[in-house]
Amino acid sequence: MTCAEVTFVMGGRLLAMSPADLLRPMTDDDVPRVLELNHRHVELLSPLDAERLSRLRSWASRADVILCDGDVAGFVLVFSPGSAYDSENYRWFSDRYGHAFDYLDRIVVDDAYRRRGLASAVYDVVEEAAADRGRLVLEVNIDPPNEPSLAFHRARGFVEVHQLGASGHIVSLMERTGRSNGRESRQND
Repeated sequence: MTCAEVTFVMGGRLLAMSPADLLRPMTDDDVPRVLELNHRHVELLSPLDAERLSRLRSWASRADVILCDGDVAGFVLVFSPGSAYDSENYRWFSDRYGHAFDYLDRIVVDDAYRRRGLASAVYDVVEEAAADRGRLVLEVNIDPPNEPSLAFHRARGFVEVHQLGASGHIVSLMERTGRSNGRESRQND
């Protein structure tokens, strides 16, 4: 079943897709596409070149590409406790939560594949994987504001626990605790 078929059959939801159909580990062949996607959304992320991406992949517990119709539609990077990751945001969570978190550093979905439920499906997988540690944590820009991301994360049950940064670049550090994934929290809304 292709992504388009799932989208049509499921009314825009990818609930029938298995994680194996949705995500696969990033390979060296994926690097140009991942760098292209990151560059297109760099204002919401941080700059990334091949050397930095290689380092991030070596530190990440999850460095996957998001698949749709056989194409690389996006990517996701997650860091578990004990990583050498040098992000100030990751370090803040590490200092406070020890080994009780997974840090979702970035998720990017190509504009051509948006509004198909891909991000929600990826979050379902990542949240489920983080459940044993107790929480999934991340950051969202609030100055300048990334309102769609803030709304998405709040709807999934993420709450702000701290803010970092200075005027012009402030982020909301957010967490989602518990063992249920986003599907349960959305059903109760």
